[in-house]
Amino acid sequence: MPAVSVLIPSYNHAHYLPLALQSVFEQTYTDYEIVVVDDGSTDGSVALLESYGERIRLFTQQNRGTYATLNRLIAESRGQYLAILNSDDLWLPQKLEKQVAMLEANPCMGLVHTYGYFIDDTGNRLLQNPLGYPWPRTTCLNPIEDLVRYNRIVPSSAMIRRECFEKLGGFREDLYGLGDWEMWLRIALHYEIGFIDEPLTLYRVHATNACHRHDKMRMDEIKVRSEAIHAREALFWQRANSPRAMRLALAHSYACLGTNYALFEDRRNARRAYLKSLQLYPLRFKSLLRLALTFLPIKMPL
Repeated sequence: MPAVSVLIPSYNHAHYLPLALQSVFEQTYTDYEIVVVDDGSTDGSVALLESYGERIRLFTQQNRGTYATLNRLIAESRGQYLAILNSDDLWLPQKLEKQVAMLEANPCMGLVHTYGYFIDDTGNRLLQNPLGYPWPRTTCLNPIEDLVRYNRIVPSSAMIRRECFEKLGGFREDLYGLGDWEMWLRIALHYEIGFIDEPLTLYRVHATNACHRHDKMRMDEIKVRSEAIHAREALFWQRANSPRAMRLALAHSYACLGTNYALFEDRRNARRAYLKSLQLYPLRFKSLLRLALTFLPIKMPL
């Protein structure tokens, strides 16, 4: 059995697939299999993938979405370590080698991710923050407060122990674009999280990135924050590095939840979330201001 299963969810990325696959073939670590599930592509991706023959294990299905496809990939794979590579992204050659070494040296670690760069459609590095935030990092082996605040792990940068999925279950298939964040939160409640501060992953920014579907992503954020974080706050308090750090993280999360409700003009739930934020951190003036705005007959600002 291979030590690593490279999991590639494929959907209408025929233009990028050869480069993504080549970045796997060029890895210095070679004890891997490549498992690809094509999720109903209509752009010739399947024929392209079939041309690789036995170099990959290819499965096809009718379109089911990102997280159903990832769950199929997990089910079809055989490795102890699972590395996700979205079919439009790239790896640098030492990525798998360094991640396997870190996981093997740290048996309590369930996931390790890497630093990286954003690239454009043609592969050129984007020097600014094209998605509005810098490449996400985690700063300690228990980054639970960081993950409560935001999604801090790029899927294509992650390598996960298979046992995490066996113990905790797979990705939530009802989510559109933030199912990875919900999964990382579950893992972080039970395992250490490693980070390799080297640019080993390249995330391609283009017009069809899921993050550009703003309403769907906001609905996902409401689900993750309300159902995966705030409905299970007791678990996060147990895992906290310090009461103050968790209090501030939860206050931030409630504020984000309130803003997402407000953007959907759900002012009642927005007020509840802002009040929760202020109960945890009364000096959070942004929450106080946004709470006041929910009482005015104006459209909520971003």
